[in-house]
Amino acid sequence: MPMKIALDAMGGDLGPEVTVDGAAAFVKASNTTVLLVGDPNEIEPFVAQYNMDRLVVVPAKRVIAMDEHPVSAVRQKTDSSLVVGARLVREGEADALVSAGNTGATMAAALLYMGRIPGIERPAIACPVPVQRGEAILLDVGANVDCRPQHLVQFAGMGRAYMQEVRGIANPTIGLLNIGQEVSKGNELTIKVHKLLERSSWNFIGNVEGREVFSGVANVLVCDGFVGNVVLKVAEGLGMMLFDTMKEELAVSKLEQLGARLAKPALYRVRRKLDYTEYGGAPLLGVDGVAIICHGSSDSIAVRNALSVAEDAVRAGLRDSIANTAVRLGGESSD
Repeated sequence: MPMKIALDAMGGDLGPEVTVDGAAAFVKASNTTVLLVGDPNEIEPFVAQYNMDRLVVVPAKRVIAMDEHPVSAVRQKTDSSLVVGARLVREGEADALVSAGNTGATMAAALLYMGRIPGIERPAIACPVPVQRGEAILLDVGANVDCRPQHLVQFAGMGRAYMQEVRGIANPTIGLLNIGQEVSKGNELTIKVHKLLERSSWNFIGNVEGREVFSGVANVLVCDGFVGNVVLKVAEGLGMMLFDTMKEELAVSKLEQLGARLAKPALYRVRRKLDYTEYGGAPLLGVDGVAIICHGSSDSIAVRNALSVAEDAVRAGLRDSIANTAVRLGGESSD
């Protein structure tokens, strides 16, 4: 049966023109249908430009704004593009949900309408991070600020399943983000998590310090949502600052400008590696289905890539893989 992905066409800072453009680019290279959820009056003029049967508009009357309280907005705006998209997944009309809208609302909609995979206590946002070698994800990056040890162990298991099934890494390495490599380092939470992961059958390499995050030492980097979100935002800010500084310095003299032109291909490759649009979106692991959360300022390239991430996750059977991991970790949640 052909795959269908529900895209919150109204989500994000750039609106339907960008989401439709990204969906059209995705559909050109895929057999999957994209359900564009939102106001037909705003979406259809852009869809008409492409004349594609696999761009299907699904009406939704309202939009959840970026600054609205996530849970309240999801409960009150049951006819919003985000909630309608999540409901399509729950009812089997779509195989995945993709949104660049309000992150908290996307999590709330996925939880309320799609539910959790049995045995998973806290779904987590897994964000791809650029590394010197290989591939890596960091989780959680904001869904869970206060965590218990078992939550981080589940994050590790879900991240491992994602890297195995979706990214094709046979035996991904798992690292615990901490303030030192020694077993005795860290707070009460990380010390307990280290012991639990050490007893697992997974490829746990121990503690990973902040300076090693982007080295590629681990394929799955585990932490609570508070730490993960800080790491993510610091990395984004540092990347922007470095490129702005390089632009200023390389424009000082004509000789440096000439050097900049010669180095432009290499600088472009570095920029692509650090650009979040290349990674598309971050999967919300642990919900009963596939949900991809995009950056609020996602352009059409990011939307296209996010749809590809969703398609890969569905085809790889990510949901079932995480469910099997949950069973091995002890079955039903105690929450």
